Amino acid sequence: MKEKHGRRLAPYALSGPALAFVSLFLMLPLFLMLRLSFYQYNAAQMYVEALTLDNYLRFFKDDFYRQVLWTTLWISTATTILCLVGGLAVAYFMARTTSELLKRYLIIAIVLPLFMGNVARTAGWIIILDNKGLLNFLLQKLGLTESSVQLLYTSGAVITGLTSVLLPFMIVTLNSVMHNIDISLEEASLNLGASSLTTFRRVVLPLLMPGIFAGSILCFILSMNAYATPVLIGGPKFYMMAPTIYKQISVAMNWPFGSALAFMLIGLTVLLTVISAVMFDRAAKRTGIIR
Repeated sequence: MKEKHGRRLAPYALSGPALAFVSLFLMLPLFLMLRLSFYQYNAAQMYVEALTLDNYLRFFKDDFYRQVLWTTLWISTATTILCLVGGLAVAYFMARTTSELLKRYLIIAIVLPLFMGNVARTAGWIIILDNKGLLNFLLQKLGLTESSVQLLYTSGAVITGLTSVLLPFMIVTLNSVMHNIDISLEEASLNLGASSLTTFRRVVLPLLMPGIFAGSILCFILSMNAYATPVLIGGPKFYMMAPTIYKQISVAMNWPFGSALAFMLIGLTVLLTVISAVMFDRAAKRTGIIR
């Protein structure tokens, strides 16, 4: 009996330290920040203990903060779509049309940027997109433009920078799923007369949906919470949620409102993730991917 009882408790004992770590260093700070979001701001004391919804009401009443949230949403969506399109092409190429040696070098090349900080990679884009940067130099040398084009400090620059940062995550996720798809299924489809495009759309894509979902959610969450790239490439007049939260907490010293903004971002991200998971689950059951 003691041996059986010990086996039952073993999973809880093994997961206990990790659960305690997450609770202490993640859940507890989030709980304290949630409590702080209901406090009142006071310029002299920074905040006053209270129980008010004024900070959340301020967000919904102010057009500026609603616009910041909308900008964050569409920038994150565009970035995720670009990562998905690029990731699908690269992952399929790596899984189906490359040798093992070339595949290893490609994986190293894809993973290598992850060892660099976002600031370093973003600084490279500043050099490329600046008015006197590499891209403007090439455009003028080729005669495509007569003067410098404003590329830096635009929404397109932010999307480009975020895509370059997050694309490796999408490729690695899709590549791991792609390798588990039996190539004989594609060969059978081609032998039965289907074109390459039809085979990819009707055979490969449905089997790749779990990886597409996981990679898309990962890229969307990371872009929703991006800080360095919007600040450095977007410039001082480009606002997304993470830099706005930082300004409220560290510059304006309005901790209650900054905490409310943070929880608005967390809540919306979690809500969209749950909705996406439910939609994917229903679509997968309807198409027979999962039962």
